[in-house]
Amino acid sequence: MSTPSEPHPQTGQPIGLPVANPRPAPRPGPVTLQGRYGRIEKLTPGHATGLWKVFAGQDQVWTYISFDGPFANFAEFSAFITMRAAADDPYAFAIVDVAGSPVGYFTLLRIVPHNRVIEVGHVLYSPALQRTPLGTEAQYLLARYVFETLGYRRYEWKCNSLNEASRRAALRYGFTYEGTFRQHMISKDGRNRDDAWFSMLDSEWPARKANFERWLNPQNFDSEGRQKIRLATLNGQKGSTA
Repeated sequence: MSTPSEPHPQTGQPIGLPVANPRPAPRPGPVTLQGRYGRIEKLTPGHATGLWKVFAGQDQVWTYISFDGPFANFAEFSAFITMRAAADDPYAFAIVDVAGSPVGYFTLLRIVPHNRVIEVGHVLYSPALQRTPLGTEAQYLLARYVFETLGYRRYEWKCNSLNEASRRAALRYGFTYEGTFRQHMISKDGRNRDDAWFSMLDSEWPARKANFERWLNPQNFDSEGRQKIRLATLNGQKGSTA
């Protein structure tokens, strides 16, 4: 696939296309984004108690997280949430259900306003959030905020190449696989980690947004809450069951 470009005015060499808005994008802030199935809001130390209720004993959710968790007790977990809530990068959001209970969190990180590039990562979905409409809606709300409010051009998703669930999720949400960075890091347990990289561009967002909204529409679910059309199918992932 060739990269769109124009020639250098003197040498004729390809130099790319001018960017419509080259000014730096704003950094994320403490917003609350309300959806139909729940909301996302700035993570605070006050979320620790509720999050511990859904994460305690769920060590498997931390397996592919580079350096954090699992935590032996609430004191360790609470200190971690306090640290995470105070950081500017990663900038963390709690995912809250309709009952007002936090059931997960994720972050925006590797924030590069000058290039208008930002990544979603540290995605921690408790069993109470996994495979629910809110789990998908939270991704929709965050992507809409990134593209439409903050005006980023490139939205990234990266994961351990062995994390099949995360790889499937990236494709299901409409990210494009770009390749694997071999021996990208050494994980918390001293093992090699290769990272799979995915991205979504601002030019792709309108179609992805439409697919999210079609999937999230209540009419897409039957009386027992089963989906009629799969988001992965809408985003061109043939044969997917997600």
